[in-house]
Amino acid sequence: MSAHHEEMTKTTPMQVVMASVGGLVAPLIAIFLIIQLVLGIQATHVNTETDEASSAAVAGRIKPVGEVKVVDANAPRVEKNGEEVFNAVCTSCHTSGALGAPKFSNKGDWSARIGRGLDGLVKTAIEGIRAMPARGGAPDLSDIEMQRAVAYMANSAGAKFEAK
Repeated sequence: MSAHHEEMTKTTPMQVVMASVGGLVAPLIAIFLIIQLVLGIQATHVNTETDEASSAAVAGRIKPVGEVKVVDANAPRVEKNGEEVFNAVCTSCHTSGALGAPKFSNKGDWSARIGRGLDGLVKTAIEGIRAMPARGGAPDLSDIEMQRAVAYMANSAGAKFEAK
């Protein structure tokens, strides 16, 4: 047999208590910190909108893409003047000069175009040119309304066109 024996270290009751408490406290601190993190994240996602605002936002997101207009085919059509057509259709591009459109009442933009005459400008406006769609993107406009709108815009830049 062996002459010398290894003796196991003796643990005191105080060491056992301290090891047990240490083994339980560390996971409890970790769990507490995780709970605080989750609660902090949830606090930033609290809905502060009122029910009306929330309902309006939802209604805006799910609104229909198109609308159906029921019009009496026998009803008389009321044609717009040049200013009304400009304000309804043309102003979105011709006020700012978007995509190279001649700006409203800018003589420099319109001078070369006015030289083509009213009929040439109206033909271009009806058929479309470059980024401008046919009839300015409003297919329900009549030729007379297009002529009035073109004359209104050109006259604002110095032309003397007479529209019907």
